[in-house]
Amino acid sequence: MKIGTIAKRAKPLSVGILGFDGVSLLDLAGPFEAFTVARTDAADGKDQPCYNTRIIGVTGKTFASESNVVFKTEDTLLRASHVDSIIVPGGVAVRAGETYRKISEWLTAHAHHIRRIVSVCTGIYPLARSGLLDGRKITTHWRFAQDVARQFPKVRVDPISSFIKDGPFYSCGGGTAATEMTLALIEEDYGSRVALSVARELVARLRPGGDSENSVDLLQFDCGPMDRLADLPAWIGSHLSDNLSVEVLANRVCLCPRHFTRLFKHFFNMTPAAFVERVRLDEARRRLILPRNNVENVARDVGFKNADSFRRAFERHHSVSPLRYKKTYKTQISSHYNASLFAA
Repeated sequence: MKIGTIAKRAKPLSVGILGFDGVSLLDLAGPFEAFTVARTDAADGKDQPCYNTRIIGVTGKTFASESNVVFKTEDTLLRASHVDSIIVPGGVAVRAGETYRKISEWLTAHAHHIRRIVSVCTGIYPLARSGLLDGRKITTHWRFAQDVARQFPKVRVDPISSFIKDGPFYSCGGGTAATEMTLALIEEDYGSRVALSVARELVARLRPGGDSENSVDLLQFDCGPMDRLADLPAWIGSHLSDNLSVEVLANRVCLCPRHFTRLFKHFFNMTPAAFVERVRLDEARRRLILPRNNVENVARDVGFKNADSFRRAFERHHSVSPLRYKKTYKTQISSHYNASLFAA
């Protein structure tokens, strides 16, 4: 029997939405607002909230979204009491690192006490890591569907549907899909009348998940391969000391390494490795002219394994050693300065 078939409910259902540094504001706020708006008639004729919705901090009581909106909550994962449903929003921090690990481990330990577990966009990553989704059908934002399928081969990824239900697990593509999925949850709990009332309030659509009318037209959102690579040069320039292997760069733009290499060579007329080396050497030239920098420090700061490999690459590209380049530039600057004094 659906909860929605029950005429009156003694108390609101408890919903917890996880919060962490780098959370997507829309992924968190969309479901939160929809649950908050949902109300039903009480026995005394006055409406009452359908849900007791609260934010649960993953690593602490204070956190900031990707857009630097700061939240403060009284609940944390360590102190969180029982919830009927848990929502895992997306964000930069849930694809790897401490937040990713903590959410995954907490879900593994507490899933058997939770009626419903919901992921929004990249919130699917820690849930998939837990193993709870093995053999189940899920969806996520189209940009990450291929990466999720590669990292978690036991999960059945549907890149088309806006949101999907498989047993007690719900997933969606993020953005407005999160609100639409929340409306479906409200309808499941309290029936279509309450859900339609929330939909009218939020000017949103009430529709079922996982059907053909609910599908995402990928052609509408796919910006094309060049657009997916457009931001990569700037990102490379700001991460020169990091690992910039083909695998890392391909993962950055959510492509398989082989396809990424083909696209990169087509648009930049060189391999990713050659491009990275050129950017590193261009930055090295700028750093070498500073008096406080020596060859060893520059080599390390721009991402070369050691000074010898840096020297060989620099000479190959510029036909002069890094040390000779630095001394020549210093001599030119000194001569120019002396000539200026003489002219004065």
